[in-house]
Amino acid sequence: MDFQTGPIRDASRAGDYGRVIELARKERQMTQAALGQALGMSQSAVSRLEKRGSSPYSTDVLAAAAAHLEIPPTLVGLADGRTPQGQARDDDPMHRRTVLGGALAAMAAPVIAAAPDPRDTTGGQAAALRLTTSAYRRLDGTTPSRDLADAVDGHIRLTQTLTRSAAGDADRARLAAAGSEAASFAGWLAWDKGDHGSARSWYGGAVKAARASGNALLTAYQIGTLAQFEAHAGNGVEALNLARRARRVLGKQRPAVADAWLLTVDALGHAAAGDQRRADQALTESRTAAEALTIEQEPPPWPWVFSFTPDKVAACRVTCGARLQLPKWVLAQDVEALTTGHAKQRALLMLDIAAGHLAGGRVEAAFALASSALDTGLQYRSGRIVERARAVRRSLTTASPPKVVRDFDERLHGVYL
Repeated sequence: MDFQTGPIRDASRAGDYGRVIELARKERQMTQAALGQALGMSQSAVSRLEKRGSSPYSTDVLAAAAAHLEIPPTLVGLADGRTPQGQARDDDPMHRRTVLGGALAAMAAPVIAAAPDPRDTTGGQAAALRLTTSAYRRLDGTTPSRDLADAVDGHIRLTQTLTRSAAGDADRARLAAAGSEAASFAGWLAWDKGDHGSARSWYGGAVKAARASGNALLTAYQIGTLAQFEAHAGNGVEALNLARRARRVLGKQRPAVADAWLLTVDALGHAAAGDQRRADQALTESRTAAEALTIEQEPPPWPWVFSFTPDKVAACRVTCGARLQLPKWVLAQDVEALTTGHAKQRALLMLDIAAGHLAGGRVEAAFALASSALDTGLQYRSGRIVERARAVRRSLTTASPPKVVRDFDERLHGVYL
């Protein structure tokens, strides 16, 4: 999102910070209700915030909205605080933990002061916990999972404690939903570290908490997320069974975006099972559904806050093609358009593309890409990336590997994450 030019900049210069928030929200295809839920505000309160013009604003509410929408604080009239330099080394583990704790406190604290849902008698605890999880997710793009894991574990323990002590069923359900999101993120971190056992346990806990919340959409999403994990782990039949279960939870009135996404989960499951025909059919149906969503431009329902686009289906086809060793699936995609996620996501996709090159006999191109992805894996100490790099290497069997492969082997030797 370009914050330096156009309507957002103009609204900021005019002091219309509500308009800045409105434009950023619409750019991310988020409804007022979804933003309000994240900030502990009603939909009507968000509407009033966006229409306030140049009138005085609550700095706490501005800070919370800016953090959730990833708006630079200066664009909503807030100071852009910076950590003093020269006090500690950035690579010092204690310094990293201190910075993480301070950053999360700054991101989460404003939510407590935001106007809570009038039905929520917990004082906005659920909203604050959800925003904290969102803040950790943003940090995931630039922070090794191993550095985040301890902080997230503490966050989950706090969430569980508050859930157990909730006075009423409605408050307990809200806190359970917040706990489900946090557990799902913990599953992602464990997966990134290469710990499949812990990842599966966390994802299962996320499903259980979602059921306790009574939110069918969240429950289906967490079941689908577990299905996606099982497909990547090679358990195709389990993934397909879980995807069917997710559909049953939602029933026949499920949102179109849920169908589009679950079709890609089906495709991954079929690819893991070695079924090219059904994987192709699921991907084709998913692309059709994603294109319809793009044309309709309907904001997706929570928890699908961000849009599901044909590019995401194309990225899934690359992954399926790598699993099925189909170079035409991998190399027919617009690589540049698919590599727009954060560094770790790009590295995983590049390893899939490398696998496609390798299946097509392009050894030099494959290991040039794999080496670049390995750099990211080592930088972020990602066990998932390193193990995927090792899988690419195992798929090449030759008695006399070229220099680029020998160099790759040398870099992998002795790496233990």
